Amino acid sequence: MSSGGPERAAVTEPGGRMTIHHLDCATMCPFGGRALLGSGGALVGRLVGHCLLIESGDGLILVDTGFGTGDVADPARLGAPFRAAVRPRLDLAGTALHQVRALGHRPEDVRHIVLTHLDLDHAGGLGDFPQAQVHVLAEELAAARNPANRNERDRYRAAQWAHGPRWVEHKAGGESWHGFEAARPLPGVTPEILLVPLIGHTRGHCGVAVRREDGGWLLHGGDAWFSRGDVDPAARRPPALVAFQRLMAADNRARLHNLERLRDLQRTADPGLDLICAHDPADLARLAAPRSG
Repeated sequence: MSSGGPERAAVTEPGGRMTIHHLDCATMCPFGGRALLGSGGALVGRLVGHCLLIESGDGLILVDTGFGTGDVADPARLGAPFRAAVRPRLDLAGTALHQVRALGHRPEDVRHIVLTHLDLDHAGGLGDFPQAQVHVLAEELAAARNPANRNERDRYRAAQWAHGPRWVEHKAGGESWHGFEAARPLPGVTPEILLVPLIGHTRGHCGVAVRREDGGWLLHGGDAWFSRGDVDPAARRPPALVAFQRLMAADNRARLHNLERLRDLQRTADPGLDLICAHDPADLARLAAPRSG
């Protein structure tokens, strides 16, 4: 398990007109070790909160936020069961706000936040960027506002958006992406970004597809899968993460259906398509390596 501060990696696309920063904004260290969780040490595992910060022609775009400064100041708002289960490493330097500043930007430069979903480890930093428009599938916002069961009451924390975000709700339809329905949250903005519904983990969960300047695509799949082994049959599936995904699913049948579709996409996609998820440290480490071309 790494012991330092936040992980950051920047991928500058060919031509230098777009930069994608890969940030860990939600490091978690649950007990179990790498045998059960796939990463970390022998007794304590390690998960990341992989967020994207995209420098675009319309200011900065943040994909997910991880934990926020409000979570660091008041860890109780995350809930005792969550803190005990995943043991979040809460520090100001790891928040998206402080990493944005460390990269030489101002918080108000973040014009748009695009969310895979509103789980507390993905939306904790919303209050740190009150001026940003927050793009989310309408079904997800409805679930967060009106939780239907204990699972949803625990996973959504209204304190994280008590400041009144500038919500922009989206419905899929009229767009398609590699056979998936999609919605275009930021028309006319470079890079091209699509919301790709991947329902199952939550009622309104989606992936966020970003078109690179070389023509390839990066799909941030959020929590549609938790490790490379979920989509790549050649890789090992950590048993604790397999069980956790089933436990946390709002609709496990839909989750498994979309997971199979993602496996098919991984098998058949061209080399220009890169699938990443939110919590696999290997994805973050892989993207820290310089890109050729």
